[in-house]
Amino acid sequence: MPNSSAQKEHVNNEFYTQKRWNNWISKVKESGFEFKESDEETEKESAIFVYMQDDVILACLKVIAQYERNILSKEDALDIISQIREIVLEEIDSISEDIDLMIESLQTSLMAAIAACEVYIMDEYDKEAQIDELIKAAVDAEDSEDLQVAMQFIAETGARVIGGEQLPENIFDELPYGLVAEWLDGIDSIAAAMVGADSYKEDDGSGDFEPV
Repeated sequence: MPNSSAQKEHVNNEFYTQKRWNNWISKVKESGFEFKESDEETEKESAIFVYMQDDVILACLKVIAQYERNILSKEDALDIISQIREIVLEEIDSISEDIDLMIESLQTSLMAAIAACEVYIMDEYDKEAQIDELIKAAVDAEDSEDLQVAMQFIAETGARVIGGEQLPENIFDELPYGLVAEWLDGIDSIAAAMVGADSYKEDDGSGDFEPV
């Protein structure tokens, strides 16, 4: 028997909630983040945004882990990922110029990470093409202003990373700054999460991620 709406909402809340996202926004406001003259200082101050992104990506990876263990159906997994997308990509009221820029960049990265999760679950991606070729194709598509195609290539790249492959070393050194580079930041965060502790594979998603 298919899950009722109430049951689905309960399952979704085990992974990511609006309240959880709002808590991060509150922490960002409290941080009073501003760009500093020193890149080192800016990087230190911007750690809150890294934690915020990692928290979302770990929630998505927990969904995938439950799907791979046949605890969630493909439909339910995609539904949960879709609800996470709605929460974290919603427009945020302006906080400050610097924080607004960071949140916009964060959401751009998450857009690609979430798309990669969806492509992986749907199993609709090329498993033969070289990852560096997919990235080059994405850059070419961005240059041609075909952003939908560029995103598809990056989402496929992310799906391959979720499947266990690695991004080319120093890939960001060779990339022009643009949407593809920001999208790849989200894919790089997936890669980093997957080489860390793998306890998320057994986690139901109900725990909270706390900055350290």
